[in-house]
Amino acid sequence: MEFAGLDVRSGGVFGVVVDIDGRVLRRARADGEPGSTLAFVWRELSRARTFEAAGISSDADLGELGIKESGISHSRRFFRCSPGSAAVAAEAWVGAARDAEHAICLWVGDRVFCGTLLNGQPWMGAHGLAGAAAWLALNPVERQDYRKYGSLGAEISDKGIARRLAWRIQAGDHSAVLERAGDLEAITAEHVLEGARAGDGVAISVVRDTARYIGMAVSNLVAAIDPEVVVLGGPLSTAGDLLLEPVKHECVRRLPPEMAAHLRFEMSPLADDGVAIGAASLAFAARQP
Repeated sequence: MEFAGLDVRSGGVFGVVVDIDGRVLRRARADGEPGSTLAFVWRELSRARTFEAAGISSDADLGELGIKESGISHSRRFFRCSPGSAAVAAEAWVGAARDAEHAICLWVGDRVFCGTLLNGQPWMGAHGLAGAAAWLALNPVERQDYRKYGSLGAEISDKGIARRLAWRIQAGDHSAVLERAGDLEAITAEHVLEGARAGDGVAISVVRDTARYIGMAVSNLVAAIDPEVVVLGGPLSTAGDLLLEPVKHECVRRLPPEMAAHLRFEMSPLADDGVAIGAASLAFAARQP
């Protein structure tokens, strides 16, 4: 028995095929507008395979994505979910929250969002929009990029991390990251993380501030939900050596002791696969009587 999961994002589509145990059997990716890449990814995943169901994680309207033209709706049942609900579902199924009934997954990469697991089920919200963590307000200062990306998203997304280091260089700080990247516009979050590991002072400072923002955001989420475990997911989860302890410290010091004492922090083992895997798992769950 196999299920497909699709992560539809502004920069393209990523998909997986998983078996009943959550093992990834096939991956496919296409960059570009989702409407033009969805059908390609679906065809790649569908070769010589028959799915019980497909899960699609997207913030966009499926009618605008050419879902009918892709062939998905003609022959197979599909389940729509938000990226946050898919991410936390994946962690509960095969990730870092397998033993939890109540969990939070904060996903950080090109996007910023979170998923909440309550009583073993992803919380979707009243309108299916729960998990818009990029819009958590953590700074009373009003900036133009906050209105575009959200306060938290502007600070800790891939572009936000790179942008903060670029601002420091423009303000006169010297960083070897610029030499490795070539120019300011070429700087990426990965450059910043590599610089911090190499001992670059400006990069270390930017990573430290990133951990502070994440820890503040997590403390707000934890205070409202009281989960057993917090999982940091997405591409930034590969930076556990730089972030896990600082995030934990920043979060715990902002919580009541009785809440902090029972809280567990984990880095996701699923990296960028998590949303697509979670979409597949929710499709599987939707097929059950």
